[in-house]
Amino acid sequence: MTNMYYEKKPTSDHDIHDVKVSLLHHELQFYTDAGVFSKKMVDFGSQVLLNSLKIEDGKSLLDMGCGYGPMGIALAKAYNLQVTMVDINERAIDLAKKNAVRNQVQLTIFQSNLYEEVEGTFDFIISNPPIRAGKKVVHQIIEEAVSYLKPSGRLTIVIQKKQGAPSAKAKMEEVFGNCEIIKKDKGYYILESRYQ
Repeated sequence: MTNMYYEKKPTSDHDIHDVKVSLLHHELQFYTDAGVFSKKMVDFGSQVLLNSLKIEDGKSLLDMGCGYGPMGIALAKAYNLQVTMVDINERAIDLAKKNAVRNQVQLTIFQSNLYEEVEGTFDFIISNPPIRAGKKVVHQIIEEAVSYLKPSGRLTIVIQKKQGAPSAKAKMEEVFGNCEIIKKDKGYYILESRYQ
């Protein structure tokens, strides 16, 4: 596939879309483009993850690999959260910033190759990991999360069974000592580990 969204500078020609979607009981609008993940709609896995989270107001959340921003923006709209969104993809970050303004939410958004530029710790880390980037990247998101979670913080990811949910679950159990499947829907698994 030439359309590899897990890269710093996508070279595909621009193809702007305007996506309207209801997430967490809010009507949201997103600009999307070629070279970013799921440009024509907010993908089903992200929607399942959003609807599975148990989030409290006043908490901090990191959206790892945010793409054009649907998950972090929806959560910031629905809850009183301090949301940080990062992605390796410059085009995705540019879109996420525009989408935050468009949906009237205050977020921290910056480019980072996984956790490289991230500072501080969070109550929640969520990720719809870039499966096409390979198992190594998915496992790195899991392994390094412990350095960025507060005590009792939670890592929640969405991954299809056929794309490695069992190995991701095993990795989360190895790293955190626990992993719960909090939801299964159409082959998508929502996996959650708590940092003890």
